[in-house]
Amino acid sequence: MQSLFRRKSNDVVEEPEAPETTEAARPRGYTPGKGKETPKRPGASRQPAGTAKALSKEEARERKRQLRQEAAAEYRREGGPRDRGPERELARNVVDSRRTAGTFFFGGAIIVLVGSNGAMPDLIRTVATSLWGVLLLAVVVDAVLISRKIKRLVKERYPKSEQRMGSLYMYAIMRSLTFRRMRVPHPAVKIGEKI
Repeated sequence: MQSLFRRKSNDVVEEPEAPETTEAARPRGYTPGKGKETPKRPGASRQPAGTAKALSKEEARERKRQLRQEAAAEYRREGGPRDRGPERELARNVVDSRRTAGTFFFGGAIIVLVGSNGAMPDLIRTVATSLWGVLLLAVVVDAVLISRKIKRLVKERYPKSEQRMGSLYMYAIMRSLTFRRMRVPHPAVKIGEKI
């Protein structure tokens, strides 16, 4: 047995390389030795080297940006996985066909925030606090009305639906709290349109 760190002696005879075998004669899982080309699979086609156009960094960056914009536009149109299904589409249409108190909630919250400042007169602070209660009550009542309408329509149109109604209600309520222009996917119905 030779040592790992010793040089080979000249009297050691190197074994000759095995002759090349055809692809069919090689055993399955055959891997050639180091420095040799990996054999091609039968029937596999390779693209000739140099036929694909290499993109510069700027072109690749521009292409990536373009793909990102296309994906974002598709998401705004169609939504994501949570927006799919006929029941979700019905819930979106119910919310989008009406004016909701939720869209006024955030604007009113800013007024309440400014009006409840300690530097404001007592009358303005009282009005701001009252406005906060009215807005909160309006959002709750609106959420109940939306949920009831969705429940009725889903039972009429999709009696065998396996969709959990609680998640459908939350989906619609969260959509009703969002400004109409910012809703994703974009509203497909106009305000006042019959569902």
